[in-house]
Amino acid sequence: MSSAAELLDALATADDIEVDGSITGMPMISLRPGVTLRGRAVRGGTLCFGAKGIRLSTDNTLADITVVVPDHEVAISNDTSICDLGTLMLRNVRTTGQVLLLAEDAVRAGRVVVEGLAVASADLRGRTRRQHAFGVDAMQGAFTLWNRQSDPATRITASLTGMTAGSADSPVRGSGVCIAGHPGGGSVEVDLLRTGPIFVDGGIEPGTPDLISGGVFVLSGAQVENVVNDGPVTTLGANDMVLDNWGDVGTWTARAPVTSHGPSAIGFVQFGTLRSLDVQAPVTTYGPGARGFNVYDGSLGSARFQRISTHADGAIGMQVSRDVRELEILEDVTTTGGLGTSLVKGVQTALHAVAVSVTPGGRIGKLTVGGTLSTSGDDVVTLDVEGTVGLLTVHGGIIAAGVSSVAVRAAGGIAGLEQVSVTAPRGQAICLTHR
Repeated sequence: MSSAAELLDALATADDIEVDGSITGMPMISLRPGVTLRGRAVRGGTLCFGAKGIRLSTDNTLADITVVVPDHEVAISNDTSICDLGTLMLRNVRTTGQVLLLAEDAVRAGRVVVEGLAVASADLRGRTRRQHAFGVDAMQGAFTLWNRQSDPATRITASLTGMTAGSADSPVRGSGVCIAGHPGGGSVEVDLLRTGPIFVDGGIEPGTPDLISGGVFVLSGAQVENVVNDGPVTTLGANDMVLDNWGDVGTWTARAPVTSHGPSAIGFVQFGTLRSLDVQAPVTTYGPGARGFNVYDGSLGSARFQRISTHADGAIGMQVSRDVRELEILEDVTTTGGLGTSLVKGVQTALHAVAVSVTPGGRIGKLTVGGTLSTSGDDVVTLDVEGTVGLLTVHGGIIAAGVSSVAVRAAGGIAGLEQVSVTAPRGQAICLTHR
């Protein structure tokens, strides 16, 4: 097909449709069950719409095709009047505009397979339907797969690979990749979520207490066996979490840098269930209150990081409020700031830029640091343990460089602390308090 008229005629009868070149002036189109729409080999195909793009039904495939809609529109959606989606396949698809796949209305089952999806740009700021938890709303993503059914028997499965969103010059306005179910209801079960480069700027007003976005976001009701970030994930605005888990994840592996630039934009947020986390590249934040890593709720088995560094007031390196069996940092955890404001569970809260904080009720069974724990801000504690650390190893030492700063403050003793070099040239090395 090389014209809008030819394509519209083919949609009525053909089951395998090839698009040659670029077709403009298209109205929204719906694919009948079983239809494949693909671009011509080598050249590919491009469909340009003035409003919404393609609506899938059951057992549809999109391959080697570009779908262009205005950034605020939906490029690819699904018909929610159909009970079973069958298998919806996206292979080597590129869009401007959102890919939004929903289980709601009549939809109760289906499978989604993605083998290469690039959302060049999308603007989700106008979407009012958002999942809410922990005092905040989560913005939809450039790619959003969401089971909104309250019935726990409703189940969507998926395998999602080769997914990218935005660019350094054109970040997604909203979240990047969002996988969500219905808390206590319908689930989304993903065997593999694999992403390439993701760039996000949610456009959230700094200081907003109840709205966030995420680069890669696993929300409540989503179950993901393996998350792999092969490309860098970068956020640029306020409250733009880089990697965020509210769901149930087996293993999460980040192989490229995790970076945020805005205020209260956390590197990795852990609120759900996560068996194992392995971040094999630097976690770096630059905004006020932008923590590197936190465990505020849920459960985490073990976590390993290459290194974590924050560069502003209120930006804690790592904060743990739950039980973590083992936490390892191969290199350093460093902070440069002092007292500042950070978003915590929907409340703007005053925090010091502590390197590692274990709050009351938090516990780290074994904390191992290959390099240093260090802070350079004034009136800052480098290692602050109000909860429990079972065994501590810090090969490069604990350093509090700022005026009136404390290198280690602990409610009780910490096994292994006596083997660690602890220095605070302008403050106090160790302060032991009573529980």
